[in-house]
Amino acid sequence: MTVRIAEIFGPTIQGEGALIGQPTVFIRAGGCDYRCSWCDSLHAVDSRFRHEWLPMQPDQVMAKVAELSGGQPLMVSISGGNPAIQDFGPVIALGRAKGYSFACETQGSVARDWFADLALLVLSPKPPSSGQVTDWDAFDACIAAAGAARVVMKIVIFDQRDLDWARDAQSRYPGLPLYLQPGNPEVDPTLPVSPQALADRMLWLVNETVGKGWLTPHILPQLHVLIWGNRRGV
Repeated sequence: MTVRIAEIFGPTIQGEGALIGQPTVFIRAGGCDYRCSWCDSLHAVDSRFRHEWLPMQPDQVMAKVAELSGGQPLMVSISGGNPAIQDFGPVIALGRAKGYSFACETQGSVARDWFADLALLVLSPKPPSSGQVTDWDAFDACIAAAGAARVVMKIVIFDQRDLDWARDAQSRYPGLPLYLQPGNPEVDPTLPVSPQALADRMLWLVNETVGKGWLTPHILPQLHVLIWGNRRGV
């Protein structure tokens, strides 16, 4: 059994969400069932990049992870694309046997049994600005599949409509810790990112949440964008 891999890189730090700042090796899967308008990982989504995705056996994936980490078990983040459209169960089983822990980020459109073997499942439903529509029944199935694994919800915010949508999402799932982050409108990896523009977006989001009495979400930047911009493999 093989999985399609767009890239494996690290160790670097996790740039967002519940594990922000944690040393991590990233496995980025190739392929996605969504096509968000502001996708910053088209090299792992768009079919025109399929020739770059490597079919790898689970032991090959973990061999690369071990090489990058110097054999030190650490957190491995499986992202995409949407990694849930593939079977990463064998990769996770091999890694856990060697002491690695796994997190996965997915939009919550496809439930997988291997979610239960994760240390953390990050469900990131896409708000209106993405152009996608969330299937909440599929989202519920993802939560159920996670079993006893830790589950959090992360939503990228670009505008007021997204923020209102996030409020509704939290009211639907009050038991899920919620992480909000301002979206990065500049997704071209060849163009520079303005730290001040990102800071302005962050300030707006803080003012519209904490500043107006909505105190339950964690408000975080995309730390990796502030440090490295839109470069791949960091």
